[in-house]
Amino acid sequence: MAHICLLLSGAALLLNGLAALDLLPRRDAAVFSLVIGGTQLVLGVTYLGASSPGVDGVGPRLLLGAAGMFLFGLTYVYVGLDSLLALGSRGLGWFCGLVGACGLLLAAAWSGEDPFLAVLWLCWAYLWLLFFLQLAFGFVGLGPLIGWSLVLTSQASATVPALLGITGHWPAGRDPAAEPATAQASLLAVVLLALLLLAGGLAWRRRQSAARAAAGTATTAAGATAAAVAAVAAVERPLPGELKL
Repeated sequence: MAHICLLLSGAALLLNGLAALDLLPRRDAAVFSLVIGGTQLVLGVTYLGASSPGVDGVGPRLLLGAAGMFLFGLTYVYVGLDSLLALGSRGLGWFCGLVGACGLLLAAAWSGEDPFLAVLWLCWAYLWLLFFLQLAFGFVGLGPLIGWSLVLTSQASATVPALLGITGHWPAGRDPAAEPATAQASLLAVVLLALLLLAGGLAWRRRQSAARAAAGTATTAAGATAAAVAAVAAVERPLPGELKL
């Protein structure tokens, strides 16, 4: 069920990223987030109820997996409600900060047993912390960076790993195949870092384009104002030999 939740998260991250870039109505992304978050919470409860925590030390792994499902589910539900009810996003920002810190702890907890999952948690924690800075502290300039980061990493950090897990190809952890798992985790880290750097470049380019467009608009407006003033002055100026009453 954890892999199914991860598959749903890939779609939710993509739609929220498109909404952050103003390529999709925010209301559409909010409704979708609410549905996905509610589904993940139900799956999380079912996952806990259907598992046997006392078998061969499964308890800690079970609770860590369920914690991730609930963190994602609650985040999507909060995002959906915040947008639909216009709650102001400040509380959501602080919640994202808390979840980002939990993500770092989960990355540390999984680093020995499942380095592949640990790398994923580092990526997700970074995304949550971006929301924390934007919503809790008002860094609105992070909007393009957040949008591109969500769009570019949604599939690499959620959809593809989910499909690997569903098909039984998730990299192994503490077993004879641990070295390949570590190599795959390193490859994943390089891919995600490259995508995040690309997101930063695209966000910077978007800000530059917006700045040039704003400067062009201001120049055009100033030119139009100057032309209007000159036209008024020409109308009021008397012609040679004309008496001005």
